[in-house]
Amino acid sequence: MSVRLFKEALYARELEAVRASGRFREPTTLSEEAIDMASNDYLGLAHKKRLLKSACKKVASYPYHAPKSSMFVGGYHPIHKEFVDDLCRINRFEAGVVAGSGFLANLGLIEALVRKKDVLFIDESYHASGIMALGLVKGEVVTFNHNDPDDLLEKLAKKEVKGRRVVAVEGIYSMEGDILKREIFDIAEWFGALMIVDEAHSSGTVGKSLLGVFDHYDIKPTHLHIKMGTLGKAYGSYGAYILGSKEVISFLHNRAKPLIYATAPSLFDIALAHESFKYINSKSGKLSKKIDKLKERVRKSLGLTPDGMIVPIGMPDIESGRRIKEALLKDGYEVGFIRPPTVKRPMLRVILRTCVKRGEYRKLFERVKELLHG
Repeated sequence: MSVRLFKEALYARELEAVRASGRFREPTTLSEEAIDMASNDYLGLAHKKRLLKSACKKVASYPYHAPKSSMFVGGYHPIHKEFVDDLCRINRFEAGVVAGSGFLANLGLIEALVRKKDVLFIDESYHASGIMALGLVKGEVVTFNHNDPDDLLEKLAKKEVKGRRVVAVEGIYSMEGDILKREIFDIAEWFGALMIVDEAHSSGTVGKSLLGVFDHYDIKPTHLHIKMGTLGKAYGSYGAYILGSKEVISFLHNRAKPLIYATAPSLFDIALAHESFKYINSKSGKLSKKIDKLKERVRKSLGLTPDGMIVPIGMPDIESGRRIKEALLKDGYEVGFIRPPTVKRPMLRVILRTCVKRGEYRKLFERVKELLHG
């Protein structure tokens, strides 16, 4: 085989197998003609030009507009610090740090915090970034049934642990759309476990002040709590943050490789997220009413009330899901279609967005039922 042919055939068989299974992926762009019910821009802040202009003005007020280096060799900018200080004050945490993305934040958290003799208890539906990090963990890993307090309790009670116990969960699960059960907080506390809560899909969508599950359950953070959130969803920007005790954040400064060996997060992205965070805090009451009305629309149409702003609709098979997604797009509705192995069974993933009229969701759900049963 010539060098040229060898290069062309490097992954041809693997790609063909992915295509044959119906799991082939390609980058896609949201249709400008369709209504966006697929993205994680829950509050429509990615469209608010006022926030964009404010962030641009903020960054332009400094002599340079890029971090230029790692946070630990001068890249930690006043824009980073102001955002972290606000996050800590409003979320009631002692300290915090920003990261380049939620994926990097999860990798750094799990790889750094779970040391030898420690045991990590992780929800089986935890985000792929956390699951990927398991291969880097020096301690032992125990998986528990999705959002199941009884299974977590049983496994914590039976497992002999010489070091620390660490529990990793999500506030709102990104695929199932269900909210973390309150009992899991109590169980983790009972065992003195360090608790990582990924609030990527709950920050900005649940709680009296739209701060996430700590806010929703009125839980005051302790030294055992860690809150991680992304900035690319409800906050309409890009990046991530981690909040915790001063000790934990200092430990991450010194052990989390995605923080140490990466350029500090973009100044513009952090400035934009900060503008969005302030906007959400000032408008939380008005936004919450819009969210409640959207959830009521789901209840009337589908007979269920979502915990957050993710509405999963099960599909009988991959081909049916693909067909229905394409039909909805022709009707002017952009929705997500999620396939195995990301989820166990194929589903449409409809996102409730406060900038979309409730009547459009009514039409969407009626059309989905027609396509499924017609």
